Amino acid sequence: MGLRVVQLGLRAWQFLWTLLIMALVGNMIAEAFSGNPSTVNYAIYVAVFSMFSLIYLIPASFNINWAGHPIIMIVIDALNCIFFFCAAIALAAKLGCHSCNKKDYLRSNEITNGSNNMTKRCREAQASVAFLWFAWAGYLASTAVSVFLSRSAAGPSRTSRSGSRRGGRPNMTQV
Repeated sequence: MGLRVVQLGLRAWQFLWTLLIMALVGNMIAEAFSGNPSTVNYAIYVAVFSMFSLIYLIPASFNINWAGHPIIMIVIDALNCIFFFCAAIALAAKLGCHSCNKKDYLRSNEITNGSNNMTKRCREAQASVAFLWFAWAGYLASTAVSVFLSRSAAGPSRTSRSGSRRGGRPNMTQV
């Protein structure tokens, strides 16, 4: 029960940061006048993939039997973890993390250039990088919790000294 509560808290954490990332990056895309770099497009893909994943993961976190198979939760959490990690690194590397008040930086950076309000776009991109890292931390922790939950959902796999499995049929010596 304790791990399920932790898992549900992590799902709320992931939903919050995914929603904020989707809003910020979506606004960056909406205000662009000359297209967007592939890094920005990848960031919105990661947010959309995460939202669709959470449609499955939140109910599966309530009841592990709704997951179909516990390995599915581990795979989806691991994929989200990898996607968020890659998006956070790529966007931070392309952004360069300079001051958003430097006009030369704003004009020369492919992430910030392409909007009428480059300072706003720069700040949105910097906030998106931070939020991508927060969501990555949530999915990293959730992957570990999913592994622990899948082990408990699988039941005991080792036999006891008497040779019978816990919860299974008793041996003739136990009758």
